[in-house]
Amino acid sequence: MFKGIFSKKRSRSKEDLELIKFILQKFAYRPNNLDHFIEALTHKSVTTTTGTDNIQFSNERLEFLGDSILDAVIAELLFLKFPNEDEGYLTQIKSKVVSRKSLSEIGETLGLKEVIRYHKGRSINLSTLEGNAFEALMGAIYLDGGYEAVKKTITNHIFRRYADLNKILEEEIDFKSRLFIWCQKSRLKLEFIILSEINISGTWQYEIEVQINEQAYGKGTGNSKKSAEQIASKETLILVGEIEL
Repeated sequence: MFKGIFSKKRSRSKEDLELIKFILQKFAYRPNNLDHFIEALTHKSVTTTTGTDNIQFSNERLEFLGDSILDAVIAELLFLKFPNEDEGYLTQIKSKVVSRKSLSEIGETLGLKEVIRYHKGRSINLSTLEGNAFEALMGAIYLDGGYEAVKKTITNHIFRRYADLNKILEEEIDFKSRLFIWCQKSRLKLEFIILSEINISGTWQYEIEVQINEQAYGKGTGNSKKSAEQIASKETLILVGEIEL
């Protein structure tokens, strides 16, 4: 599959056309330079050379690039979606959206394992393989079409067809509700205590502590009571063993 890689002039093979069709269907993007996408789908477990230059390549460099571009796109999306939240809160949410688990699930839903070139005789975690290839493909789209092309693909296509962004955010954000349900099941008294609220140069800063049966648990700080409560709730859920770090 994918013969004639990185030759300067080559006619489109059947495999090339199939890959173009795959990228178009799955990412709503038509490749200009197909070599970027072939590289993005080439795992280091296979040896590939560029013509007579004998230069080995894999998707690791594109994965590095795609990781950074994806971070920027998601950061911008969350920055606009949550105008009143602070940097700490946005960082927490972004880490959830671009986590290994989330990216691997997207890669699996896209069916990337069907087009990734890897050594099938080796013990390789397919889930990780797909997540890494997804990042590499974001790098390929960036090189091929620029930042706006990646942004359009992510916001208008990936998060509409292959990943439920609202569900991802809901699972991460609503720690307060999860903590409330946990306390309710165990018939425990839950309170959110405001430890401090300070206005610094026009910006409010709240520190809130969770108390369960009047015992102190997690604390959270944010520029809104809501964000501070969410952070305190998450810390409490970790302390009681309901979620992992």
